[in-house]
Amino acid sequence: MIRIFALSTDYKIINISAMSQLTERKTDLSWYWVDFDSPNEEENKLLDSFFHFHHLAVEDCLNSIDKPKLDYYDNYNFIILNALDQATLEPKEIALFEGDHFIVTHHKQHSNEVQITWDRITSEDKEWEKGPIFVTHKLMDKIVDQFFPAVNEIEDYLSDLDNTVQNKSIHILINEVFEIRGKLLRLRRLVISMRDLVYRILNSEHLNNHHINHKIYFSDIYDHLLKIVEMIESSREMTADLRDSFLSVNTNRMNNNMMLLTVITTIFIPLTFIAGIYGMNFSNMPELQWKYGYYIILLVMLVIGILMYFWFKRKGWFDS
Repeated sequence: MIRIFALSTDYKIINISAMSQLTERKTDLSWYWVDFDSPNEEENKLLDSFFHFHHLAVEDCLNSIDKPKLDYYDNYNFIILNALDQATLEPKEIALFEGDHFIVTHHKQHSNEVQITWDRITSEDKEWEKGPIFVTHKLMDKIVDQFFPAVNEIEDYLSDLDNTVQNKSIHILINEVFEIRGKLLRLRRLVISMRDLVYRILNSEHLNNHHINHKIYFSDIYDHLLKIVEMIESSREMTADLRDSFLSVNTNRMNNNMMLLTVITTIFIPLTFIAGIYGMNFSNMPELQWKYGYYIILLVMLVIGILMYFWFKRKGWFDS
């Protein structure tokens, strides 16, 4: 699907439903926005046949590269942005061709960020005189804003995870921590790549005066990205602390179990020794002829077990 938003030289909306009308009314336009929303093959061909964009830019636009980029051409700038898929935390590419009097956006699947920006631009008549740079800024700002819910959700999950140590298996908790670390790694890679792109925009000498005049707006986006990176790093540190804490708890539990097994084994060593002696079946063992020998031996074994138990308890072996 292709949709077109066009403004006249006096900043009035011009109804244009076909690409051919752009050429016919080109002299009447102040600037326009063409959005390729989930385009088909025929619509993709218009990037070359109608707009005559450079074939390398068109190739990058149609083939996913999963990395933001910025290229300079004679009459326009080519930018690839990576939005966030909230479900998979994978990047969704949005390509921009930005000129002085036009902006063309291209995305292979429907983008909520583009839709929100489209609704905002088509109703924000006070900002229309800013031109395509206004679209670029608002779209990037909306993309960056969508990073915050994902990062906040992970932070809340980590806080809940820290409070459920006693209710879950340590092995399950450790697996969850490593799963979260994987998500944070994907987010970090995506956010840092966007941060580097905005940094390049802020410090580029090749961009036109429109970007220079709106540098403060892109600086605000850059600050947001720095904040998100800090939040991600903080969450990564928290996962490391949780991992170490869970491993310590697991080690402590194992030590307590080994201590209990050791105590039980130690108590039964002398009892097994006594039972072994009287199980050798020698004929000339005087105790075998005692009338109450069996009960005496059981009593001795019981006394030994009780004494050893209290001795271990006094030593603190049962302290958790």
